[in-house]
Amino acid sequence: MNHKQQVVDFLKSFETGGDGAFAKINPDKYIQHNLRVGDGIEGLRELIQRIPKGTAKIYIARVFQDGDFVFTHSEYQQSGSRVGFDIFRFENDKIVEHWDNLQVKAEKPNPSGHTMTDGPATAIDLDKTGVNKNLMKSYMDDLLKGRREKFASYFDGNNYIQHSPLVADNLTGLFAGLQELAKQGLAVKYDKVHMVLGEGNFVLVVAEGSFGDKVSAYYDLYRIQNGKIAEHWDTIEQIPPRADWKNSNGKF
Repeated sequence: MNHKQQVVDFLKSFETGGDGAFAKINPDKYIQHNLRVGDGIEGLRELIQRIPKGTAKIYIARVFQDGDFVFTHSEYQQSGSRVGFDIFRFENDKIVEHWDNLQVKAEKPNPSGHTMTDGPATAIDLDKTGVNKNLMKSYMDDLLKGRREKFASYFDGNNYIQHSPLVADNLTGLFAGLQELAKQGLAVKYDKVHMVLGEGNFVLVVAEGSFGDKVSAYYDLYRIQNGKIAEHWDTIEQIPPRADWKNSNGKF
């Protein structure tokens, strides 16, 4: 079965009040990592019932597959707009596990004129999936261990297209943006990588860290070109206090 299409159909079903959503799910096993949603099929049903029928719109910008995992990059419109990544794990052609990371959509393009979702959407270089995933694993390992001298080697000179709302293009824009955020008390810090998924020239890194003083989840999508990081999209979501979790599965 086409797992990408199953995920698209599942997400789009929220626009019609969840009609057909449950056909894509294993009713006996659905592990939920959105901490604001209850576990299992009952948690999903409760979520769908909370959305007034016909009020939700979902615009899926990208869909990729890595083995039993499908990950998407979408804009959700329902009581405001949010941009998010969803990850679905399949067993025997049914969805059995879900992770996501959502951020309020920026009201305007970033300093370089890019939105949170525009840009290339189709994976190429499918034979290089493993190489590109390893590149990003090495990049994150160097980042976590503070090997600053290696940082520039992952990029093609200063060239770098940025979709993060507050940061401009190019490495100079990245450094300036991170320094400005830190001055505002919003330092970006990564502590641990939980997942690296990819298809061709696109790689998604799922990590845990802090944004300012808030424990947060970072989902970073990278486009690789000629062995270098060429483009970046992301979402940052604060992880709620454990007392507020609606399931015990954890964010990751």
